[in-house]
This record gives sequence, structure tokens and C-alpha cells, in this order.
Amino acid sequence: MEITTNLRKMRTSLDENSTAQYLLPIYDIIEYQHDFSMNSLIGQKIEISYEGQINCVETGKRIKKTFGEGLSYDSFLRSPLASPSIIKPELSRIHEGIALRDEAWEREHHLTPHYVYLSRTSHIKVGVTRTQNVPSRWIDQGATEAIILAETPYRQLAGLIEVSLKDTISDKTSWQAMLKNTPVEDISLKQKKHALGDFLPDEYQDYISENDTITQINYPVLVYPSKIKSIKLDDMTVYENRLIGIRGQYLLFDHDQVLNIRSHAGYRIRLKHQS
Repeated sequence: MEITTNLRKMRTSLDENSTAQYLLPIYDIIEYQHDFSMNSLIGQKIEISYEGQINCVETGKRIKKTFGEGLSYDSFLRSPLASPSIIKPELSRIHEGIALRDEAWEREHHLTPHYVYLSRTSHIKVGVTRTQNVPSRWIDQGATEAIILAETPYRQLAGLIEVSLKDTISDKTSWQAMLKNTPVEDISLKQKKHALGDFLPDEYQDYISENDTITQINYPVLVYPSKIKSIKLDDMTVYENRLIGIRGQYLLFDHDQVLNIRSHAGYRIRLKHQS
């Protein structure tokens, strides 16, 4: 079977066994076609062909390199998909009626309930996401479990809570350690959540969530790599190897090789596999 698509990040969900399910959205430039189950390919040898074509994920314009996640430089400068408040939620001001880039988009995406959460990736980290992005956000970052720390009515407030904790807990993931499944600190997320609550300023205490449910996440991985060799489509025309797992937005192959799907958004590829 052969699939041609302009890459986008995989869609994610959890099945009844708390195992991450991955769907690759198939696009013709910027036109969505359908989804393809990547879980079905694990254990199979696949071939990825790339002939040098990249299209901006927003406009479809053919470009030589991407900025952000699959954007042309012009789109990166103006698109709400690359708004400063994406990376730094504390910069959002749409709750004040002030848009950084696109008022309608920011009202839909940032003037909406958000979670501040703790997740176990390469270590226990803090993060921010819209409530409707759970559990996909946690799967995308390769977390094995997560808990809600606080719930806020809009994005900036969640960002301010996160910032208030950054001297106490990291907001970054070591993707190499995550992909090697390196053991992380031996403390429960519930314990960590209640310990961190003591560090929050008084004005944020009312937003701490009473929900102590821990979401467990398993990944469809046959064997984890012992070291990490990141591959880039720019460096090859055809890549062929056995897919041994998926975690976060990474495809894991034999011989410790990994491919970040998200960082190749907009790349036009052909994917072949034996049915």
C-alpha cells in the first residue's frame, strides 16, 4: 500500500487499555483527505520517500524551509498559529479584549478554560493546555502519566500560574531521555501536586483542582532505543526501516533511529508498507 501526504502531527487518543492510538492525517497540500492508523504499521518495514517538496501548512505555498510547525516565513510572522502566546501563555491578553494576532482565533483558543498540569515525561514537568486538548497534549509530549494541577477560565492566568512554579519545577522535556524511556523521579504525581500547591501565591490558590485523577498512558513500542539517532528527511531521498514503536510525535525505528513527525510538518512524502 502507498500513501502520499503532506505531513502534519499525528492525531492521538487513548483506547480502553490506556494505550496511545495514532492517526496520521492525510493531506493533499492543505486539503484534508482522511486518517491512517499508524499503530497498524508497528513491527513492519516501511519506506518513506521525500523528493524535496515542502508546502506551508497554512497557505499551501511551496517553500524551501519551514518556520514554527510547517509555516512559511510570512505566515510565521502573522499567523495566530505562531503567536507568542502559544509558547508563552502568560503573554495572552485576549481576556482584556487585546489580540496579539487574530482576535477571532484567540477568542476561540485562548479565551477558554485551560489546565495547568503535571506530567511524567523525562521527568515530572509542568505545562499548560486547553481543557479540550486532554489527553492528546500529554500523549504528544510522550508523558506516561499526568494530573491536573489547576483549572483557569482563560490562557493567560494558566500561564501566570505556570510561571510562578518555574523556579521549583521544569516546564521542559528531555526528548532523548523520554524516547529511551529513562526512569524518572520516584514520587507520585499526587504528592508532587500537593507539594507544589504550597508554592503558589495566595491569588492562585482558588484555581487548584480538586481532581486528583492520574491519567496513565502506555505507548505502542516493541523495544526502546538505547541511544538516539535523529533522522531528517532533508538528508535523504528514501528511508527504509522497521517501525518498532511510536511515542510522543516520534516514530521509532530499528538501529536506534527516530523521526520527529511534528518537525516535518508540510513535507510531502510517499509512505509505502506491506499490507
